[in-house]
Amino acid sequence: MDKKNVVLIVEDEAPLQEIIKTKLELSGFDTVTARSVKQAKNLIEDLKGVDAIWLDHYLFGKEDGLDFVAMLKNNKQWSKIPIMVVSNTATEDKVRAYLSLGVNKYYTKSDYRLDQIVADMKKIIK
Repeated sequence: MDKKNVVLIVEDEAPLQEIIKTKLELSGFDTVTARSVKQAKNLIEDLKGVDAIWLDHYLFGKEDGLDFVAMLKNNKQWSKIPIMVVSNTATEDKVRAYLSLGVNKYYTKSDYRLDQIVADMKKIIK
């Protein structure tokens, strides 16, 4: 039996998180979810491997998506995990900040369909 790729979904809106989780699982991924940077950090430390991260910018707690990406990219063990940021807003400065930290792609939720983001995730993981 083939090992499924594991996607960590870091999204603070519970209904949206559930939709993303369901879509990814129907597309053949295993998923784990977090609603804050703290939860995501704890999960990534406990799991044996995460193959990709779906990340929202705005999260519960005092840290946001940029803080999480900076932490990941500064850790040798996690720095190569593909990260796709999916957010409600996309100011030029925010997009530039994420891309300069090394995220694979930045999506504005209103501009992309869920199917398209999942298809891109499959390509990035392979």
